Amino acid sequence: MGDQQSYYRENEEYADFLEGWDAGFYAKYADTLCPDEPAGKALDVGCGVGQVVQRLMDAGHEAHGVEVSGPNIEKAKRVSDRCQLYDGRTLPFGDATFDSVGALNVLEHVEEPEAFVTELVRVLKPGGKVVVSSPNFFRALGLRDYHPRMRGIGNKWRNWQRLRAKRRQMAAEPESVRFDRMEPIRRVSFQPDDDAIVATNGAEIKFFLEQNGCGVVRVECTDRYVAKSIDIALNLGPWRYFMFNAFVVARRK
Repeated sequence: MGDQQSYYRENEEYADFLEGWDAGFYAKYADTLCPDEPAGKALDVGCGVGQVVQRLMDAGHEAHGVEVSGPNIEKAKRVSDRCQLYDGRTLPFGDATFDSVGALNVLEHVEEPEAFVTELVRVLKPGGKVVVSSPNFFRALGLRDYHPRMRGIGNKWRNWQRLRAKRRQMAAEPESVRFDRMEPIRRVSFQPDDDAIVATNGAEIKFFLEQNGCGVVRVECTDRYVAKSIDIALNLGPWRYFMFNAFVVARRK
């Protein structure tokens, strides 16, 4: 197990932080993750303390969750015994098990993000839905930036240039594309996203889902519910790849 997984394995502060999540934070992700059919089978990867699993169950679905954090799973098991600890690499399920699979704010923390996307798709049934939501560390537009990589005109310009370079690479040398890695910021008082090690972004999440045999339904920069008119304006054009977050929905072919 690598350093990042070990950091979360016994992190009580992380579990306490997640327990205080407001439902509005994960509502869009959870509702999108709901299978299309009644009583569908869904998997939340990085299930935290089980709020998304609970919401899926309340909607009438068979919800499963996996986590690398022992303290998280202790709390999640109060919600459902279908929540379990896993090694952060190989999902403990067979191929094509679930109608929907998702990961909320997980991809930026995994040590092998390309393989992680492959695992999400592996356990998904053909025609099933995958939802990946992560910060957009290539943010070049907007204010209220919560990570140092996003702050300041200089960083925003570098992010703009880097994403353009990535797009050229995807077109010309797709086999060489990899997520950019970052050094984690570890604070004495736990702060979410500071300790991210992968520069997640909507363009590359879309790319790797497509590389794994998915058709991408939509890429949005809004990971929470906002007014419909605002949502349309923010996500109507290519600027969505340079703003806020990366919220990607796809289907396995």
